[in-house]
Amino acid sequence: MVSEVIMEIEVTILTVGMIQTNCYIVNKKGASSCVVIDPGDEATKIAEYIDRKQLTLEAILLTHGHFDHIMGVEQLISLKGGEVYAYEEERELLTDTQLNVSVSMGRATTLVPDHFLRDGEHITVAGIEFEVIHTPGHTRGSCCFYQKEEKILFSGDTVFMESVGRTDFPTGSSRELLQSLREKILTLPSEVQIYPGHGPDTSVGYEMAYNPYA
Repeated sequence: MVSEVIMEIEVTILTVGMIQTNCYIVNKKGASSCVVIDPGDEATKIAEYIDRKQLTLEAILLTHGHFDHIMGVEQLISLKGGEVYAYEEERELLTDTQLNVSVSMGRATTLVPDHFLRDGEHITVAGIEFEVIHTPGHTRGSCCFYQKEEKILFSGDTVFMESVGRTDFPTGSSRELLQSLREKILTLPSEVQIYPGHGPDTSVGYEMAYNPYA
């Protein structure tokens, strides 16, 4: 577990599940509520952290619908409540165990979010405003959540440090992924901190310089 405070927002990173997915607990400093991004597994571990911080879970944001990003959602909601947000074009993948690969992992999982999001939409949850950036490629409905004031981007599996997400799963497209990286992510200010779905955090400036797919 790692916690980082960026100006007025605290980001806690819990690594969960068989694929070592980064689950993020995000809250404003001094606030009583939080957002969880991509609770891929180990819902009890996530809930225990929320309880320890004496926070209320207001929302779960999903960057995409693969098994390793959604398998903790149902249990976390049962433990802590909250509403689920996902991109509108991820609807089919979230409800098909073949497309989201969960059946292949032996834990068939489906999910119907409470809210479907659109590109460029701004949502405010737990007192934090996020811009939704549609970044297709890893999946058709992959998206990133951008907090402009604090210059934070939660990128899911679109971009990693010096790499990008795979495109060989259903609805993936290498052409769309590279377009998303170059036109949607690397056009953000260089100081934007990127929190990916796996591996260490990075920045737009670092990826512009060192990502071979840039």
